[in-house]
Amino acid sequence: MLDSLDFVTITESWVSSKGFLKIRIGDHEQELADIDTDVPFCPGATRVTPREVLALIRQREVTIVDLRYMDFPGVWQHFAIPAEALTEEAFEEGFSFDGSAVSGWRAINEEELLVVPQSETALIDPFLSRPTLAMVCNIQDPITHQDYDRDPRNIARKAVGYLTSTGIADRAEISTELEFFVFDDVRFGQNVHEGYYHLDSVEGDWNNGRKEGPNLAYKPRTGLGYFPCPPTDSFAELRTEIAGILAECGIPVTNHHHELATGGQCEIDLGAGDLLRHADHLMLAKYIVRNAARRAGKTATFMPKPLYEDNGSGLHTYFSLYRDDQPLFPGSGYGGMSELAMYAMGGIISHAPALCAFANPTTNSYKRLVPGFDAPTKLSYSRRNRSAIIRLPLHNPNPASRRLEFRSPDGAANPYLLFSAMLMAAIDGIQKKISPGDPLDKDIYDLRPEELENVPTTPRSLDAALDALQKDHDFLLNGDVFTSDVIDTWIWYKRQHEVEAVRVRPHPWEFALYFDC
Repeated sequence: MLDSLDFVTITESWVSSKGFLKIRIGDHEQELADIDTDVPFCPGATRVTPREVLALIRQREVTIVDLRYMDFPGVWQHFAIPAEALTEEAFEEGFSFDGSAVSGWRAINEEELLVVPQSETALIDPFLSRPTLAMVCNIQDPITHQDYDRDPRNIARKAVGYLTSTGIADRAEISTELEFFVFDDVRFGQNVHEGYYHLDSVEGDWNNGRKEGPNLAYKPRTGLGYFPCPPTDSFAELRTEIAGILAECGIPVTNHHHELATGGQCEIDLGAGDLLRHADHLMLAKYIVRNAARRAGKTATFMPKPLYEDNGSGLHTYFSLYRDDQPLFPGSGYGGMSELAMYAMGGIISHAPALCAFANPTTNSYKRLVPGFDAPTKLSYSRRNRSAIIRLPLHNPNPASRRLEFRSPDGAANPYLLFSAMLMAAIDGIQKKISPGDPLDKDIYDLRPEELENVPTTPRSLDAALDALQKDHDFLLNGDVFTSDVIDTWIWYKRQHEVEAVRVRPHPWEFALYFDC
């Protein structure tokens, strides 16, 4: 038996059939009978079985099981069942629900779907007062029990399977920088006679002169919010609280800090994991950020560009490939990258306009993707120039750390679709040996106009990105990862429910421009 668990590395953890936490340290296993019931449970390994989840429910006296699944645009949906309704068979048979009202899914005459809980995603929800076990679910057809093609998580599973089938690699590793705003008051509306939004933050630069009884100042100036210490960074304690909950839920956090914008912009960086696991973790992280902010009397948003004339929020995505636990990106090429890594970059850059339809999937996304404000708009790569959509990080000299940073995505993206599309573009680049071209190592502001003309840019609107996806999506159909139905439905949904919805509504600035015309 181990006398102390201090300063040791737990290599694997799961719940035994008795409901006790078991750990493996090297070759040694130990069962812990006294699980701290105040700490959420999130298994660190995929060995958690349905039987062990049921044992956890008994041990923690769970009364509610929350079943969560992804809708098509990328928002978690859920419904809850009594704990006693969850059986071992349910992990195979699933639970039926009405999918007709889920955005982008079935027509009204094909309304019934199945959610199938995934035992390896089980955790005790850290926010609900009654003991509640939450699980992410896959979606299946109720008749054939086949995986549903429009289920984003199923698409990610197929992308990982396709990668393995190519022989290129057996694992895609992803990590992300999650940026968001924390506001104190948010009001918005759109009616026949008015359209408006109003945001406020105790940190807002616009509140420097406000009578707050007293106004204690220390509000980050516009564009100057990067890395200040408290009291200027008034959200350090909230981010630390969020990071602690993330760690308790099995999500590694590499760092957190205040971001560039005024008005409460924050960043929390999530540690690396395989593609599917990291997509699960990212959705859970967004859930934790929103609820921790709400518990603190504030509200959080991952909207890409809520503030005019200040920095927007991105979702910088780091990507690398492994085979037999060996990294495939280190090499002797530019930035210490391998030939395979350069071809992967070539695939992502060549398909970037189409990828933006998933990486930047809202009309608001393209208010962030404009020159200036550190926006990645140039379809190129660089070790230093942050205006390039791909950056090669230099901060770690270890060759095993070589990876590429895809900088254009934002937090509105559906991570399962984003990561899958990014992987498919990289595979296409590797298979076709697509060159990424020359790096963009000059400062963008030092380039002559004729040089700038030769550097293509990201689409200027969601409509343009959807046009690009319509013209360039064959690479996504390989291995039946994405289907034509998925591509067509995504384009239809985004155009009908977002592009056209915004297009037909008067904009407040139009009154300033045209009221006296």
